[in-house]
Amino acid sequence: METVIVKKTTVKQQLSDILLYVSFASISRRYFNKSRSWLHHKLNGRDSNGGASDFTPEEKEQLRGALCDLADRIRRASDNIE
Repeated sequence: METVIVKKTTVKQQLSDILLYVSFASISRRYFNKSRSWLHHKLNGRDSNGGASDFTPEEKEQLRGALCDLADRIRRASDNIE
C-alpha cells in the first residue's frame, strides 16, 4: 500500500513569483479597502491577534479579480508604448 501526502499550497506560495513586483499595499487599499497589514496577515495565514486565518472563498475570488484587473492594466499600458 502506498501512502500519498498532499501538501496544501498557501496563497502566498502561489503568488511567490510576483511578490517582489506587485504592491500588495495598493491592492489591499484599492480592491479590499483594507490596510496593508490586513493583507500581509492574510498572506501569512495569521490574523492580527496571532491566530490562524486564511482568505475566505469570497476574498480569494476578489484577489483573483484584482490580479486579473492589474494584469489587464499592465497589458494595456504595454500596448501603448510606441
